[in-house]
Amino acid sequence: MPTIVTRGVASARAFGFAAGAIGGGTIPTLEYLVVAGGGGGGATRGGGGGAGGYQTATGLAVPASSPITVTIGAGGAGAIYSPATNGTSGNDSVFGSITSIGGGRGSSRQASNYAASTGGSGGGGTESSGQVNGAAGTSGQGNAGGQGGGPYGGGGGGGATAAGSNAGSGNGGNGGTCATSSISGSSTQYAGGGGGGGYTGTTNSVGGGGGAGYGPVAIGSPGTNATANQGSGGGGGGDDAAGGNGGSGIVIIRYADTYPAATSTTGSPTVTVSGGYRIYRWTGSGSITF
Repeated sequence: MPTIVTRGVASARAFGFAAGAIGGGTIPTLEYLVVAGGGGGGATRGGGGGAGGYQTATGLAVPASSPITVTIGAGGAGAIYSPATNGTSGNDSVFGSITSIGGGRGSSRQASNYAASTGGSGGGGTESSGQVNGAAGTSGQGNAGGQGGGPYGGGGGGGATAAGSNAGSGNGGNGGTCATSSISGSSTQYAGGGGGGGYTGTTNSVGGGGGAGYGPVAIGSPGTNATANQGSGGGGGGDDAAGGNGGSGIVIIRYADTYPAATSTTGSPTVTVSGGYRIYRWTGSGSITF
């Protein structure tokens, strides 16, 4: 399959697929949402995890009689405080040729390589003998993480619609804001950045929505975990504390219910018919064939 330009509309001719048959009719074009797993938060005044890459568009043409792969990216692990280790970035989610990149891990103050990592959205920086920058996001999928320091705080992880906030005055930076989609039939938030951990401040950071984790200021308090299947980042840990885990991703497609159901699916997607659409929602990897 050729590369798909996200956030746009394209015709079947533009994608190079001939019209095929499904139950005696023409194969529909699809609307899709592909969200990758969020990054894990950093430890000890750690940066928040970056949101998983967020891509959505309409008008996607699909081939006949060939399985389309669906991969759901797992969320990244939060960093461990002792012995100090980095967390991990989230994993990619895939629908056919469309790949959303996993969110970057948040920076960990005491790890040997404490830098945040790039991703769909980038992880937040930490404070380690000065200010540590957040990492970059991926154009069209997310935003950069915020800067750590301030002093004594981690930056917020980047979100689908905004960069993470910088740390300040002992508080961690807030996570970058999420995106909202109604492709499932109800308005749902996805891909928020995790909040950074603090130390001497008075206010816990706030995750960027979509079930993102937040970062506490209390000593020994870990960053909170992100909610599953919304692709958000984990919170950065407070002083002497671990980071939170990123949330797993999701893939959802829909098309007009005047077309028949797909000929087969794997991965046990939830299938509903609502509001004039057939909707397929995967929380585990699988495939679909038209």
